[in-house]
Amino acid sequence: MSLDTVVEDIRDEARARAEEIRDEGEARAEEIESAAEEDAEETIEAAEREVDREIEQLREQRLSSAKLEAKQQRLEARRDVLGEVREEVEDELASLEGDTREELTRELLEAASVEFDEGDDVNVYGRSDDEALIESILEDDAYGDYEYAGERDCLGGVVVESEQSRVRVNNTFDSLLEDVWEDNLREISDKLFEQ
Repeated sequence: MSLDTVVEDIRDEARARAEEIRDEGEARAEEIESAAEEDAEETIEAAEREVDREIEQLREQRLSSAKLEAKQQRLEARRDVLGEVREEVEDELASLEGDTREELTRELLEAASVEFDEGDDVNVYGRSDDEALIESILEDDAYGDYEYAGERDCLGGVVVESEQSRVRVNNTFDSLLEDVWEDNLREISDKLFEQ
């Protein structure tokens, strides 16, 4: 064998080995590229799932916030309506006149009088507009030791007190309205906001 043949055989072997290495490299590169693409797809899918989850969570939070805000607005509107109704009732009570006002004032004074002992000096207070009415009621014999003592800021009715008994009875329209309002607020609300 000649040296040229040996050199040529080594070159052929080297070329074959180089071709083999190149093929293995390309195959390995394709494997790496394929694995990288799979990893990238998995990463993208995971990111998309995370984004979808975050979007859903944000949507639920906003929906919950919107529902809460709507509920608060409904409650505020109901409070406003109840406040308006209460003001209307107060206006009606304040504007009572004539026999109706006198009858209610007499009943409230009579109900308060049972709290006092005979002979007590009793002071009666009322709305300034009711001074003449209260004084005329106190002229009855049943209220001999009772005296109109001045005005109270109220819708009507009486505040009655005695130092001897150390008792004060608040029988004003305001106090009665407050009791009735508190006791019946749920029923009032249900009637106003029937659904």
